[in-house]
Amino acid sequence: MRTKHVNALIALAAVMLLSFSCFCISRMTRISNQLINCRNHILEFKEKMLHLKNKTERNHQELTKALSKMKYEMTQRKNMSINLVEKKMNTLGKNETTSNTFEILKFFFPHLRKVDRIYPDVIIGKEKTGVSFALGISTVNRGNQSYLKQTLNSLVSRMTPSEEKDSVVIVSVSDRNEDYLKSVVGMITKRFKRQLRSGSLEIISIPAFFYPNISHVKESTDDSGKSESKCIKQVLDFCFLMLYAQPKAMYYLQLEDDIIAKKMYFTKITDFVHNITSKNWFYIEFSILGFIGKLFKSQDLPDFVRFFLMFYKDKPIDLLLRDIFQVKMCNPGENPEKCAERNKQIRIRYKPSLFQHVGIQSSFPGIEQYSKKIR
Repeated sequence: MRTKHVNALIALAAVMLLSFSCFCISRMTRISNQLINCRNHILEFKEKMLHLKNKTERNHQELTKALSKMKYEMTQRKNMSINLVEKKMNTLGKNETTSNTFEILKFFFPHLRKVDRIYPDVIIGKEKTGVSFALGISTVNRGNQSYLKQTLNSLVSRMTPSEEKDSVVIVSVSDRNEDYLKSVVGMITKRFKRQLRSGSLEIISIPAFFYPNISHVKESTDDSGKSESKCIKQVLDFCFLMLYAQPKAMYYLQLEDDIIAKKMYFTKITDFVHNITSKNWFYIEFSILGFIGKLFKSQDLPDFVRFFLMFYKDKPIDLLLRDIFQVKMCNPGENPEKCAERNKQIRIRYKPSLFQHVGIQSSFPGIEQYSKKIR
């Protein structure tokens, strides 16, 4: 009997142990599954974190690039913040003062008497003043051909740092085509940043309202093939540029947009001017071609401009420059040789020429010119 009870207890214990084992195994299986799920969740979370990290790194790199680009652009703007001035005539402040040199234009052109201020339509540069030399270049659209970059590179690269500091090159855009103005501004701001920053280079454009109505002028041409209306406009372009440059410097050098300067041209000009014994010279020719390389005292520019404006409809500007001596220096009935001898004392020629004309495509549409030789 006792043996039966013992066997029953053993059997019960065995059943309970088996049940507990099954329970434990079942529990452990669930826990194992939970751990596996948890591990999967952890791996998934880790993968998401890794993806987020990679995305964050990419965003960081892109942000770094963007910040670097912004920093570069800000630096460029800071470097280019040379007090670039773009003035429109209709936006000038009422209290803003402008040069009185343009006022003489109102005497010759009645249509300008209704204009409050006569000033360049656009100015890009520091409006530098108080220098010894102003170099004026009038430029117009020559179609597919442009020599301006070559001309400017020749001029500025052959100046010493001290000469550049004591001078200003003024590029006057005398073309109503806004695309041409934009192309000139784009080229200069890209290629000649340092000169713009230092103030040794400026860009201006002549306002369209400045020009009188010359529609009545016949488009007949002279022997050179130059249009009469284009010659008239060229005289006016030079006059405006001269008046703008007059208050800036002691001397004014007239150039064109299709020339190359000789090496050390500026040093030679400076030395020659400083070594002239006579103080009564009217202008100096550093080139015999046309109106190129003519150096004037700035104080005399208004007199030249007045004379040019009196006869701007009659002759090209290089011929007017010759005529002004006949009017000012030759007395009626005087021996021509005597007058010519007097002109040599005030109309001085430097040899050899310091400027070479390179442009084949003339500023007058449809005309080609081949005068390149330095003489």
